[in-house]
Amino acid sequence: MPIVPETKSWTWVLERPCPECGFDAASFAATDVAGMLRATAARWPAVLARPEVRVRPDDATWSPLEYGAHVRDVMRICRYRLTLMRTEDDPAFPNWDQDETAVAERYDLQDPATVAAEIAEAAAALAADLDEVASAGETVWSRPGRRSDGAAFTVESFAKYFIHDVVHHLWDVRG
Repeated sequence: MPIVPETKSWTWVLERPCPECGFDAASFAATDVAGMLRATAARWPAVLARPEVRVRPDDATWSPLEYGAHVRDVMRICRYRLTLMRTEDDPAFPNWDQDETAVAERYDLQDPATVAAEIAEAAAALAADLDEVASAGETVWSRPGRRSDGAAFTVESFAKYFIHDVVHHLWDVRG
């Protein structure tokens, strides 16, 4: 998993470029996220077709397959959270423990081709929802939502925040 710079706040992702992958949230508009999501998802099938897809570079780092399964689940969770933000007034998101999910769902044993197809499906659905937000206008981008740890988002900051995770993990596996 990536190392968070000196601050523990999630907002660093929006405030400055990522020191590892170079992601820079200031370099694009939230309306660009759907296209970024589609482009990033399109690169996962090649990653998941590699012969070493199940190999961890070290004990503390996920394999490309585990990262792929995580990215798929991130997109699914983010779609659910985006739906909450679009339909409820300042919803609190249910907690999601990504490490617990990786173990419980046996990311390491999943079928790479299935994960690739599920990434494509999850990305298409989330990107379509983001296209709807873009069509709906500025007021939807400002709708709020909160994580269980108290981090507060707008749809706009949420979109820019979650796309970093998707982009960064593709960088993690040299996709």
